[in-house]
Amino acid sequence: MLEGIHPLLTGELLLHLDRMGHSDAVVIADAHFPAWALGERVIDLPGTTTPEVVAAIRTVLPLDDAPGVDLMTSADGDVLEVQRELMEAAGTELDTTRFVERFAYYEVAEGAYLMVRTGETRKYGNALLRKGVVGHPSE
Repeated sequence: MLEGIHPLLTGELLLHLDRMGHSDAVVIADAHFPAWALGERVIDLPGTTTPEVVAAIRTVLPLDDAPGVDLMTSADGDVLEVQRELMEAAGTELDTTRFVERFAYYEVAEGAYLMVRTGETRKYGNALLRKGVVGHPSE
């Protein structure tokens, strides 16, 4: 156990987040997402939601310059409640979040360093975060 570490951040997850470089991506996927078909590194966190996991990851991972977050565009193009929660958890807004068409999103996600599959059952509850530069605390 470590102090100051969000309880959803397992040792395995922290290891992979640490190994990511600048602009590497992590996909936080809903339960419907084909994470195991697309990803080389997949961590399962059943019983969690994507906004919970995004918020936990953001406690240790700075975002890359905009767009630091990609969300999958819903079928009708509306911004869904789960997507609003994902933006809030990531600390982004509509103008700093990129929405990507579903099949294009799969292509972008396939290049991610890591995928974290959650128990989220709401449709379009996926977020791709790009790691920014980790700076010295005084910078």
